[in-house]
Amino acid sequence: MASTATSSTAVGSDSSRAQAEARAAVLASLESAGSNYDVKFQRRATDLHTNAAAIDKQEAELKKQANALARESAKWQKEVDKATRGVNEIGHVQNWAEMMERDLLVLEETLRLAEGGDQLQNASGGSSWRLP
Repeated sequence: MASTATSSTAVGSDSSRAQAEARAAVLASLESAGSNYDVKFQRRATDLHTNAAAIDKQEAELKKQANALARESAKWQKEVDKATRGVNEIGHVQNWAEMMERDLLVLEETLRLAEGGDQLQNASGGSSWRLP
């Protein structure tokens, strides 16, 4: 019986050692696979942080350029408003001049009719003046 006990202890210790070795092999395999993914994820995380810094820099530059564009746009809008006012003033002056011309033509015609003169001569501009 003693030899059975010794052999079962030897088998039990061989089995335990085999389990320990198998467990160590599985853990090493998992650790190896995990480190492979870990390296990939660390590289991706580094790239993401680098890209985020570049994007932040580009965003700051874009804001700066947008502000400069807004200032330039405001400056051009002032010029457009100034030109529009100038064009409107020219239109108002032209309208005023046309009204004055009509009033003068009415006045000339009224004077001609009042003086009863048929001896009229056309001057430049379509005006009619009485000859002396």
